[in-house]
Amino acid sequence: MLNRGPNGSPCFVPFVDLAAQYNQIQAEVDTAIKQVLLRSDFILGTEVAEFEQDFAKLIGVEHAIGVSNGLDALRLALMALDIGPEDEVILPTNTYVATALAVSAVGARPVLVDCDPQTYNIDIASIEPAITPRTRAIIPVHLTGQAADMDPILELANRYQLEVIEDAAQAHGTLYKGRPAGSLGRLGCFSFYPGKNLGAYGDGGMITTREALLAERLRRLRNYGQRVKYEHCEKGLNARLDTLQAAVLKVKLPYLSEWNASRVRHAETYRRLLSGVGDLRFQQQVAYSTHIYHLFIIETASRDALQKHLAAAGIQTGIHYPTPIHLQSAYSDLGYRRGDFPHAEQLANCSLSLPMFPELSKVQLTQVVQAIRAFFR
Repeated sequence: MLNRGPNGSPCFVPFVDLAAQYNQIQAEVDTAIKQVLLRSDFILGTEVAEFEQDFAKLIGVEHAIGVSNGLDALRLALMALDIGPEDEVILPTNTYVATALAVSAVGARPVLVDCDPQTYNIDIASIEPAITPRTRAIIPVHLTGQAADMDPILELANRYQLEVIEDAAQAHGTLYKGRPAGSLGRLGCFSFYPGKNLGAYGDGGMITTREALLAERLRRLRNYGQRVKYEHCEKGLNARLDTLQAAVLKVKLPYLSEWNASRVRHAETYRRLLSGVGDLRFQQQVAYSTHIYHLFIIETASRDALQKHLAAAGIQTGIHYPTPIHLQSAYSDLGYRRGDFPHAEQLANCSLSLPMFPELSKVQLTQVVQAIRAFFR
């Protein structure tokens, strides 16, 4: 039986419930915001530097540079490595379009490759055949909260003298063989979009690195390319992390481990109660990476019908991503066609993201599971 509200309709289960998280930490957040308002240091204020230090410690690197969003994090990372026109950058087609947009923004060409059908991350075997004399970098994406297999990527990069920039926008706290995502490549890029495991109350991003000179350049590039005010030594961007957002993120950061653990428990419940139901398949869990479940994805040939059924039962779901980058009209100039990357295309047709957030209750989890089981009966 589905859980019902007072009027007999199904209880609503949101895909993400940001209000539930705010209610948990409201007093701390309100105090942090008020302190910024009282000081009025809204641009590169105290909390930005403090949050950068805290985040660098989490990732196990010496430097973290707060920026305006995840796209700008990737864009600035490419700029700092002098990647631009005539260069090529390899990335998976099964990712959010921002990964490719960052490459386009610096004038380089995105070279797309397929994903592994089991892990959803970049297909390691597809990378080397895509390398040309113009290739400058590889951007592996740690999709859904599980790391791409970094050792073979780093070995390839070393052999061909390529840069590695990690897109860790969905991997806040993920460990690859015990090492944090964002500490493995030369640069790591994070997004603090509100729905992320560590989310701001607006846009925000971070770049992580072990290299002091790169960090110094990134701090200039995010702030109009200036060394000091009105002295511009290179062409930069206005791409700074707001002090208000840094204050919110600084409050949230100590909770991240606990919130990630809750997501893991929810994922284990989904896997246990949905195992063997219909034709459902799950993302493969790998031994070399932890999984923080930014997303929990199921696969089924009946994806669209199941999504409609769940919506009728009051359950929000998502599709990540219904159109791979190589089939987006914005990237028709790259010359890819349907069928070029069959694994990504298959996932686009059959994958469904279920509700996943730390505060997801047992009642809500039960409602989702019951509705799915009812569909397949």
